[in-house]
Amino acid sequence: MTNTVHHDLLGPPDNEDYPTVNRSISHYSPLKTFELAKGDQKHYQHQYGDLYFLRLATLKPSVGHAAEEAWADFQIGGETARHVERVLDVRQGDLCWVAGTVYMEMPLKPNILDDISKDVCAMYQLSLPKEFNTDAKQHWISAPPAREKYLSPSGEDQIMLEDESGRLRLVGTPLQTSMLVTGCIIAVMGTENANGDFEIIDLKVPDLPRQPQRWERDDASANSTTSNSGKRKSAANEDRVSSGSKIAIVSGLGISGDEADSLSLDLLMEYLLGEVGTASDKEEASQISRLIIAGNAIVENSLVPTRDELSSKKAGKKYGYDSAAYNPAPTAHLDNFLATLLPSIPITLIPGESDPANVSLPQQPMHPAMFPHSRAYSAIPGSSEPGWLDSATNPWEADVDGWRMIGTGGQPIDDVFKYVEGDDRLEMMENLLRWRCMAPTAPDTLWCYPFQEKEQFVLEECPHVYIVGNQPTFGTTVIEGPLGQSVRMITVPRFKETGELVLLDADTLEVDTLHFEIFDE
Repeated sequence: MTNTVHHDLLGPPDNEDYPTVNRSISHYSPLKTFELAKGDQKHYQHQYGDLYFLRLATLKPSVGHAAEEAWADFQIGGETARHVERVLDVRQGDLCWVAGTVYMEMPLKPNILDDISKDVCAMYQLSLPKEFNTDAKQHWISAPPAREKYLSPSGEDQIMLEDESGRLRLVGTPLQTSMLVTGCIIAVMGTENANGDFEIIDLKVPDLPRQPQRWERDDASANSTTSNSGKRKSAANEDRVSSGSKIAIVSGLGISGDEADSLSLDLLMEYLLGEVGTASDKEEASQISRLIIAGNAIVENSLVPTRDELSSKKAGKKYGYDSAAYNPAPTAHLDNFLATLLPSIPITLIPGESDPANVSLPQQPMHPAMFPHSRAYSAIPGSSEPGWLDSATNPWEADVDGWRMIGTGGQPIDDVFKYVEGDDRLEMMENLLRWRCMAPTAPDTLWCYPFQEKEQFVLEECPHVYIVGNQPTFGTTVIEGPLGQSVRMITVPRFKETGELVLLDADTLEVDTLHFEIFDE
């Protein structure tokens, strides 16, 4: 037998030049809209009623303007609809319109007062002598499972309109065709009937606010610079030439630290780095200028243990820390995932319901101490320039390639879903924009910070792109406003369940998806 020498393998390296593929540049300018005060400047002892009054005071002029334009000359039987300032100023038989806050009276909706009364009853029973507290345990009722819907099957739900003066029950046909939830601001026109209910004929919402032009904020910043602003603006305009760049959006990575989720994440990571596929695939990956992770990057924690399970645990805590109750693997795997991508692509990390951030909205950025490897790419403390790793708030607002974008981890839409019939998430997103409120059901059924000076969930400017993560399926559409506003809405599915990556064209705002799937042999 003779040995065959493969000269193509053992020969010296050739001098052929291979083309270098460069990634598209990301123009990124985050806003601090949803950041809360730090340290002792943040207070939670305030009443939540002030938040509703702030929201009403902010949006009442806008919804009043829309109502005035629509109903200024409206007449029935020779009577012209007149405006009344307060809910309690409505008089029976008078045709009028009034603005206020919607409140949904729903028996199946969680009620904190009922929970407190049960706890007080149980505490009283336990304080009695032993021979009298035999029924005490039955009062310690565990929290009921989360309901899919708050709608009453027997039709007991009622819709109220309230302001600082009082509350009025609404009835009428328009309510059957309009989507309403607790916390949205509307104006209704009608008359009070003999039962004391306000029978409405029509209703109006604030609708979309003013929409900034593309690059408007960057141009304003350039115009306010020093004498060299002309050169800077010219250079910036050259960078804005259409390049076909894309923005990748993913949510629900659900990193658990197990080997089961490593393969799909590796496929996603290798695609974003341009390490898989054909030459055209690598060229397409190089056009992705930024990755947005829209919530739930880490898997949801296990259920809270019961009292019996806690009491039966033999392992004690050491200095108040129970190592058995903490699993560092998910955070470590997320850190490695980010650290691998960050040298090649900038990342915006939005927290979600299952991520290690505060539960109440707006969720603040995840602390960089949890990411020892990737935090080196964060912004320098005190710097106005964003880093390649932007650990953002939820909701999140920023200018990306000149477009105003708003994104959430999905909690507001998931909560609105419980109030309404159907499951059209895009319709819910459209209503949130037209209500000009990013989280209308907070604080009624969605935990939030008790704002006192400004209601940060109120939309002051209309976005060009509205992203909601952790939704059941992918969906997208474009809605338009009365002043020519145009908003691209996108529902991003959970990657762990669907394997879908959303690609947004930074020039045309067209949307495409890429599917990653693992086939078992």
